[in-house]
Amino acid sequence: MAERNLTTKDILQKEFKPALRGFNTEEVDEFLDLIIRDYESYEKELAYLRNEVERLKHQTSNKKTTNESTDKNKQATHAPSVGTTNYDILRRLSKLEKAVFGTQTRSQTSSHDESSNESEVSDTVVYEKD
Repeated sequence: MAERNLTTKDILQKEFKPALRGFNTEEVDEFLDLIIRDYESYEKELAYLRNEVERLKHQTSNKKTTNESTDKNKQATHAPSVGTTNYDILRRLSKLEKAVFGTQTRSQTSSHDESSNESEVSDTVVYEKD
């Protein structure tokens, strides 16, 4: 940000030397009063905006720390158990299906009756709606 050279106090206390053909001092004073009021309003707005920036930075940093701790908790609770792979899960699921549904589905049973060769029966379990 650019550095300011004047403050409202500097503007207020500035005195000009009178000259023979100089400006009307009342007009100059009125104009400087107007500049002072604008300058003060800019300083107030600047201070407000700086405070707002600090507040938002603080708020953002609080949200980041909360989100980071929440993410760490989620990762800890959703972490797969050590040694478990997709293959292990599929193998367990297959064993469960065999225990619940048997080794063949109805369509496989009817196709098994039509063909006498058991080696042609697929190991894939197919679910059918009743």
